[in-house]
Amino acid sequence: MPPYAFFNKEFMLLSKAKMGILTHTLHYGTGCFEGIRGSWNSDQQQLYIFRLEDHYKRMLNGCRILKIKLPYTLNDLIQLTTHLVEKSGLREDVYIRPLAYKSSQAIGVRLHDLEDDLLIVVTTLPAYLDTDKGVRCGTSSWRRVDDTMIPARGKITGIYVNSALARTEAWEHGFDEAILLTHDGHVSEGSGENIFLVINGKLITPPSYDNILMGITRDTVMKLACNELGLEVEERSVDRSELYSADECFFTGTAAHITPIVEIDHRPVGTGEIGKITKKLQEIYFGVIQGRNRKYSTWCIPVYSKLAKTQAKSSK
Repeated sequence: MPPYAFFNKEFMLLSKAKMGILTHTLHYGTGCFEGIRGSWNSDQQQLYIFRLEDHYKRMLNGCRILKIKLPYTLNDLIQLTTHLVEKSGLREDVYIRPLAYKSSQAIGVRLHDLEDDLLIVVTTLPAYLDTDKGVRCGTSSWRRVDDTMIPARGKITGIYVNSALARTEAWEHGFDEAILLTHDGHVSEGSGENIFLVINGKLITPPSYDNILMGITRDTVMKLACNELGLEVEERSVDRSELYSADECFFTGTAAHITPIVEIDHRPVGTGEIGKITKKLQEIYFGVIQGRNRKYSTWCIPVYSKLAKTQAKSSK
Protein backbone atom coordinates (compact mmCIF):
# COMPACT_ATOMS: atom_id res chain seq x y z
CA MET A 1 0.00 0.00 0.00
CA PRO A 2 1.19 3.56 -0.66
CA PRO A 3 1.92 5.75 2.40
CA TYR A 4 -0.82 8.09 3.65
CA ALA A 5 -0.90 11.32 5.60
CA PHE A 6 -3.50 13.40 7.42
CA PHE A 7 -3.08 16.90 6.01
CA ASN A 8 -5.34 19.92 5.53
CA LYS A 9 -7.98 18.11 7.62
CA GLU A 10 -8.23 15.06 5.35
CA PHE A 11 -6.55 11.73 4.67
CA MET A 12 -4.56 11.65 1.45
CA LEU A 13 -1.63 9.97 -0.23
CA LEU A 14 1.60 11.22 1.26
CA SER A 15 2.76 12.20 -2.22
CA LYS A 16 -0.17 14.66 -2.46
CA ALA A 17 0.55 16.40 0.87
CA LYS A 18 2.33 19.63 -0.08
CA MET A 19 3.05 22.71 2.04
CA GLY A 20 3.37 26.25 0.71
CA ILE A 21 6.83 27.80 0.75
CA LEU A 22 5.60 30.78 2.82
CA THR A 23 4.21 28.59 5.61
CA HIS A 24 5.10 30.33 8.87
CA THR A 25 6.47 27.26 10.67
CA LEU A 26 8.93 26.61 7.83
CA HIS A 27 10.59 29.99 8.36
CA TYR A 28 10.37 30.44 12.13
CA GLY A 29 10.17 26.98 13.71
CA THR A 30 6.69 27.67 15.11
CA GLY A 31 5.49 24.13 15.49
CA CYS A 32 5.58 21.29 18.00
CA PHE A 33 5.67 17.62 17.18
CA GLU A 34 5.74 14.12 18.58
CA GLY A 35 7.57 10.93 17.67
CA ILE A 36 5.41 7.88 18.37
CA ARG A 37 6.28 4.21 17.90
CA GLY A 38 4.14 1.43 16.59
CA SER A 39 5.62 -2.05 17.11
CA TRP A 40 4.71 -5.04 14.97
CA ASN A 41 3.93 -8.28 16.80
CA SER A 42 4.29 -11.03 14.19
CA ASP A 43 2.88 -13.75 16.49
CA GLN A 44 -0.36 -11.83 16.97
CA GLN A 45 -0.29 -10.20 13.52
CA GLN A 46 -0.96 -6.91 15.27
CA LEU A 47 0.60 -3.46 15.38
CA TYR A 48 0.69 -1.78 18.79
CA ILE A 49 1.02 1.99 19.20
CA PHE A 50 2.85 2.78 22.42
CA ARG A 51 1.53 5.31 24.96
CA LEU A 52 -0.33 7.28 22.30
CA GLU A 53 -2.43 9.24 24.80
CA ASP A 54 0.64 10.35 26.76
CA HIS A 55 2.36 11.53 23.60
CA TYR A 56 -0.61 13.65 22.60
CA LYS A 57 -0.96 15.10 26.09
CA ARG A 58 2.63 16.28 25.81
CA MET A 59 2.04 17.71 22.34
CA LEU A 60 -1.01 19.63 23.52
CA ASN A 61 1.12 21.11 26.32
CA GLY A 62 3.57 22.24 23.64
CA CYS A 63 0.67 23.80 21.76
CA ARG A 64 -0.13 25.89 24.83
CA ILE A 65 3.44 27.19 24.90
CA LEU A 66 3.23 28.21 21.22
CA LYS A 67 -0.38 29.50 21.39
CA ILE A 68 -1.53 26.85 18.91
CA LYS A 69 -5.23 26.03 19.09
CA LEU A 70 -6.28 22.81 17.40
CA PRO A 71 -9.92 21.90 16.65
CA TYR A 72 -9.34 18.38 17.99
CA THR A 73 -9.82 16.77 21.37
CA LEU A 74 -7.36 14.28 22.80
CA ASN A 75 -9.70 11.47 21.75
CA ASP A 76 -9.94 12.94 18.23
CA LEU A 77 -6.16 12.86 17.90
CA ILE A 78 -6.03 9.24 19.05
CA GLN A 79 -8.76 8.21 16.59
CA LEU A 80 -7.17 10.10 13.67
CA THR A 81 -3.82 8.44 14.33
CA THR A 82 -5.06 4.87 14.68
CA HIS A 83 -7.18 5.28 11.54
CA LEU A 84 -4.22 6.63 9.58
CA VAL A 85 -1.94 3.80 10.67
CA GLU A 86 -4.60 1.19 9.88
CA LYS A 87 -5.23 2.78 6.49
CA SER A 88 -1.50 2.61 5.71
CA GLY A 89 -1.63 -1.17 6.23
CA LEU A 90 1.98 -1.57 7.35
CA ARG A 91 3.03 -4.92 8.86
CA GLU A 92 6.28 -3.77 10.45
CA ASP A 93 7.49 -1.31 13.06
CA VAL A 94 6.32 2.21 12.26
CA TYR A 95 7.13 5.76 13.30
CA ILE A 96 4.32 8.30 13.58
CA ARG A 97 5.00 12.03 13.31
CA PRO A 98 2.19 14.45 14.24
CA LEU A 99 3.00 18.14 13.85
CA ALA A 100 0.91 21.04 15.15
CA TYR A 101 2.05 24.22 13.46
CA LYS A 102 1.45 27.82 12.45
CA SER A 103 0.07 27.30 8.95
CA SER A 104 -0.45 30.88 7.75
CA GLN A 105 1.32 31.91 4.57
CA ALA A 106 2.90 34.86 6.31
CA ILE A 107 6.25 36.53 6.90
CA GLY A 108 6.82 38.03 10.35
CA VAL A 109 8.17 36.88 13.72
CA ARG A 110 5.21 36.32 16.05
CA LEU A 111 2.83 33.72 17.46
CA HIS A 112 -0.37 35.81 17.36
CA ASP A 113 -2.75 36.44 14.45
CA LEU A 114 -1.78 33.24 12.67
CA GLU A 115 -3.71 30.14 11.59
CA ASP A 116 -3.01 26.77 13.20
CA ASP A 117 -3.17 23.30 11.69
CA LEU A 118 -2.20 19.67 12.22
CA LEU A 119 -0.58 17.05 10.05
CA ILE A 120 0.19 13.41 10.82
CA VAL A 121 2.55 11.16 8.88
CA VAL A 122 3.19 7.46 9.38
CA THR A 123 6.38 5.95 8.02
CA THR A 124 9.06 3.36 8.76
CA LEU A 125 12.28 4.29 10.51
CA PRO A 126 15.59 2.44 10.27
CA ALA A 127 17.63 1.87 13.41
CA TYR A 128 18.30 5.30 14.91
CA LEU A 129 21.13 4.11 17.14
CA ASP A 130 22.71 0.69 17.64
CA THR A 131 20.74 -0.89 20.48
CA ASP A 132 22.69 -4.16 20.19
CA LYS A 133 26.32 -3.06 20.28
CA GLY A 134 25.87 0.32 21.95
CA VAL A 135 27.17 3.74 20.94
CA ARG A 136 30.22 5.95 21.44
CA CYS A 137 29.45 9.47 22.62
CA GLY A 138 31.20 12.79 22.88
CA THR A 139 30.37 15.69 25.17
CA SER A 140 29.29 18.55 22.93
CA SER A 141 30.71 22.06 22.92
CA TRP A 142 27.13 23.23 22.27
CA ARG A 143 25.13 23.79 25.48
CA ARG A 144 21.51 22.72 25.92
CA VAL A 145 19.07 25.58 25.36
CA ASP A 146 17.69 26.89 28.66
CA ASP A 147 13.98 26.91 29.55
CA THR A 148 14.02 30.73 29.52
CA MET A 149 15.14 30.62 25.88
CA ILE A 150 13.08 27.84 24.29
CA PRO A 151 11.37 25.41 26.70
CA ALA A 152 12.80 21.91 26.25
CA ARG A 153 9.68 20.33 27.78
CA GLY A 154 7.84 20.99 24.51
CA LYS A 155 9.05 19.29 21.32
CA ILE A 156 9.25 22.64 19.55
CA THR A 157 10.61 22.39 16.02
CA GLY A 158 12.91 25.41 16.27
CA ILE A 159 14.84 24.06 19.26
CA TYR A 160 16.10 21.08 17.29
CA VAL A 161 18.72 23.21 15.55
CA ASN A 162 20.50 23.00 18.92
CA SER A 163 20.34 19.19 18.69
CA ALA A 164 21.40 19.14 15.03
CA LEU A 165 24.50 21.23 15.74
CA ALA A 166 25.49 18.92 18.59
CA ARG A 167 24.89 15.66 16.73
CA THR A 168 26.75 16.73 13.60
CA GLU A 169 29.68 17.94 15.70
CA ALA A 170 29.77 14.51 17.37
CA TRP A 171 29.65 12.74 14.01
CA GLU A 172 32.46 14.90 12.63
CA HIS A 173 34.55 13.96 15.66
CA GLY A 174 33.99 10.24 15.06
CA PHE A 175 31.27 9.65 17.66
CA ASP A 176 27.80 8.17 17.20
CA GLU A 177 25.94 10.68 19.38
CA ALA A 178 26.41 13.82 21.46
CA ILE A 179 25.78 14.48 25.14
CA LEU A 180 24.78 18.07 25.88
CA LEU A 181 25.45 19.95 29.10
CA THR A 182 23.38 22.74 30.64
CA HIS A 183 24.64 26.33 30.74
CA ASP A 184 26.13 25.61 34.21
CA GLY A 185 27.86 22.40 33.12
CA HIS A 186 25.49 19.68 34.34
CA VAL A 187 24.56 16.73 32.12
CA SER A 188 21.28 17.37 30.30
CA GLU A 189 20.59 14.80 27.55
CA GLY A 190 21.56 13.50 24.14
CA SER A 191 20.65 15.30 20.93
CA GLY A 192 17.36 13.43 20.85
CA GLU A 193 17.40 11.15 23.88
CA ASN A 194 17.27 11.21 27.67
CA ILE A 195 20.21 9.71 29.54
CA PHE A 196 20.54 7.34 32.50
CA LEU A 197 23.54 6.31 34.58
CA VAL A 198 23.84 3.20 36.73
CA ILE A 199 25.88 3.91 39.86
CA ASN A 200 26.14 1.33 42.64
CA GLY A 201 22.98 -0.45 41.48
CA LYS A 202 20.92 2.75 41.38
CA LEU A 203 19.52 4.50 38.30
CA ILE A 204 20.43 8.18 38.09
CA THR A 205 18.89 10.56 35.54
CA PRO A 206 18.94 14.35 35.12
CA PRO A 207 15.86 16.21 36.47
CA SER A 208 13.37 18.43 34.65
CA TYR A 209 15.16 21.60 35.76
CA ASP A 210 18.27 20.62 33.82
CA ASN A 211 16.48 21.45 30.57
CA ILE A 212 15.51 17.95 29.50
CA LEU A 213 12.55 16.79 27.48
CA MET A 214 10.24 14.91 29.81
CA GLY A 215 10.50 11.76 27.76
CA ILE A 216 7.77 9.14 27.48
CA THR A 217 10.38 6.37 27.16
CA ARG A 218 12.27 7.90 30.10
CA ASP A 219 9.12 7.66 32.22
CA THR A 220 8.51 4.11 30.98
CA VAL A 221 12.01 2.99 31.96
CA MET A 222 11.73 4.57 35.40
CA LYS A 223 8.49 2.69 36.05
CA LEU A 224 9.84 -0.62 34.69
CA ALA A 225 13.06 -0.32 36.68
CA CYS A 226 11.08 0.17 39.87
CA ASN A 227 8.24 -2.30 39.23
CA GLU A 228 10.13 -5.14 37.54
CA LEU A 229 13.69 -4.91 38.89
CA GLY A 230 13.10 -3.21 42.23
CA LEU A 231 15.68 -0.55 41.43
CA GLU A 232 15.86 2.84 43.10
CA VAL A 233 15.63 5.72 40.61
CA GLU A 234 17.01 9.13 41.52
CA GLU A 235 16.40 12.33 39.55
CA ARG A 236 19.20 14.78 40.28
CA SER A 237 21.81 16.96 38.62
CA VAL A 238 24.67 14.94 37.17
CA ASP A 239 28.25 16.22 36.86
CA ARG A 240 30.16 15.53 33.64
CA SER A 241 32.82 13.54 35.51
CA GLU A 242 30.14 11.12 36.74
CA LEU A 243 29.72 9.96 33.16
CA TYR A 244 33.29 8.66 33.28
CA SER A 245 32.92 6.77 36.56
CA ALA A 246 29.42 5.31 36.07
CA ASP A 247 29.03 1.53 35.97
CA GLU A 248 26.61 1.74 33.03
CA CYS A 249 25.03 4.44 30.87
CA PHE A 250 22.22 4.34 28.35
CA PHE A 251 19.97 6.58 26.28
CA THR A 252 16.18 6.36 26.12
CA GLY A 253 13.86 7.72 23.47
CA THR A 254 11.06 6.82 21.09
CA ALA A 255 13.47 6.52 18.17
CA ALA A 256 16.42 5.24 20.23
CA HIS A 257 14.46 2.81 22.44
CA ILE A 258 17.02 1.86 25.14
CA THR A 259 20.48 2.32 23.63
CA PRO A 260 23.57 1.33 25.65
CA ILE A 261 26.43 3.84 25.83
CA VAL A 262 29.73 1.99 25.83
CA GLU A 263 32.16 4.90 25.53
CA ILE A 264 32.13 8.62 26.43
CA ASP A 265 34.88 11.04 25.41
CA HIS A 266 37.20 8.13 24.54
CA ARG A 267 36.69 6.53 27.96
CA PRO A 268 34.97 3.14 28.28
CA VAL A 269 31.79 3.12 30.34
CA GLY A 270 32.18 0.40 32.96
CA THR A 271 33.67 -2.60 31.20
CA GLY A 272 33.05 -1.07 27.79
CA GLU A 273 30.32 -3.65 27.15
CA ILE A 274 26.54 -3.50 27.54
CA GLY A 275 25.76 -3.58 31.26
CA LYS A 276 23.58 -6.19 32.96
CA ILE A 277 20.93 -3.74 34.15
CA THR A 278 20.75 -2.08 30.72
CA LYS A 279 20.30 -5.49 29.09
CA LYS A 280 17.53 -6.51 31.50
CA LEU A 281 15.68 -3.24 30.94
CA GLN A 282 15.94 -3.68 27.17
CA GLU A 283 14.38 -7.15 27.34
CA ILE A 284 11.50 -5.97 29.53
CA TYR A 285 10.92 -2.83 27.48
CA PHE A 286 10.76 -4.56 24.09
CA GLY A 287 8.30 -7.09 25.49
CA VAL A 288 6.10 -4.25 26.70
CA ILE A 289 6.03 -2.17 23.49
CA GLN A 290 5.30 -5.25 21.39
CA GLY A 291 2.20 -5.99 23.44
CA ARG A 292 3.66 -9.17 24.97
CA ASN A 293 3.31 -8.12 28.60
CA ARG A 294 -0.33 -8.06 29.69
CA LYS A 295 0.60 -6.14 32.84
CA TYR A 296 1.20 -3.06 30.69
CA SER A 297 -1.44 -3.65 28.03
CA THR A 298 -3.08 -0.27 28.70
CA TRP A 299 0.03 1.38 27.25
CA CYS A 300 -0.49 -0.38 23.89
CA ILE A 301 -3.26 0.43 21.41
CA PRO A 302 -3.88 -2.32 18.83
CA VAL A 303 -4.32 -0.86 15.35
CA TYR A 304 -5.93 -3.54 13.25
CA SER A 305 -9.63 -3.79 13.85
CA LYS A 306 -10.22 -7.53 14.15
CA LEU A 307 -8.00 -7.94 17.21
CA ALA A 308 -9.04 -4.56 18.58
CA LYS A 309 -12.71 -5.64 18.58
CA THR A 310 -11.84 -9.01 20.11
CA GLN A 311 -9.93 -7.37 22.93
CA ALA A 312 -12.69 -4.84 23.49
CA LYS A 313 -15.24 -7.64 23.88
CA SER A 314 -13.03 -9.68 26.22
CA SER A 315 -12.47 -6.68 28.49
CA LYS A 316 -16.23 -6.20 29.12
